[in-house]
Amino acid sequence: MSESKGKVFIDPKQLTSYGDSANDGAVQLSFTLPIPYGALAKEAAKVFVRNLGFDTLDIVSMEDMQEGYTFFVVYAHTQKTIDVSKIKVMDVSFRVMSREETDDFIQKKIGRPLVVVGATIESDAHTVGLDAILNMKGYHGDYGLERYKMFTVHNMGSQVLCEEVVRKVKETKADALLISQIVTQKNLHIQNLTKLMDLLEIEGVRKGLLTIVGGPRISYELAVELGYDVGFGSGTVPSQVASYIATTLSERAELT
Repeated sequence: MSESKGKVFIDPKQLTSYGDSANDGAVQLSFTLPIPYGALAKEAAKVFVRNLGFDTLDIVSMEDMQEGYTFFVVYAHTQKTIDVSKIKVMDVSFRVMSREETDDFIQKKIGRPLVVVGATIESDAHTVGLDAILNMKGYHGDYGLERYKMFTVHNMGSQVLCEEVVRKVKETKADALLISQIVTQKNLHIQNLTKLMDLLEIEGVRKGLLTIVGGPRISYELAVELGYDVGFGSGTVPSQVASYIATTLSERAELT
């Protein structure tokens, strides 16, 4: 990092975190230790953070979680840097269109409404992400797929068994399947998604079906690794998902 006439230049080959000023290496950590609230817990937290490689630390909050646990919020600094130029990211590229543009695109390129089945599977009871993409209201002022003229949406809701999802896909002759996974403790989302993909393969409906998975801990890399076509993380809006479905299915139609 260097300065010229008050302007700070940051070297992308030696990048670190930003707190109060550029390249100060400041971070905020939060964690729980299985130690009763008190002086020992506080000192243990300091040792733990130092062992992680951080220095100049400050415990700004510690809370008694009862039954022998203490929760901490710690400010600390690191000397570690990264070279951004060496980072490679797997991602999917497509044109994001408005609702009207997407409807017009599907009408011209495919000529019929696209059928989308959505669900949150197995024990996962969270539907906020799924509803944000599918429900008419949408998310952040971006209308959901139910409001599009050229999508027929079947929102199955939460805690849907994988077997029921597969039956719905077959029954509706779905073009796309949208699965949301919020619960990730002990990699439960990976188990659920793997089970569903295996069933789709066994029932012979995977081929030709556009499979999409979304959730806070979902990445494009993870989705592809599990056999899905694409993964969307936090902050995804309906128009992105709609555009991806429309453009991808159009490209597939042109290849057949």
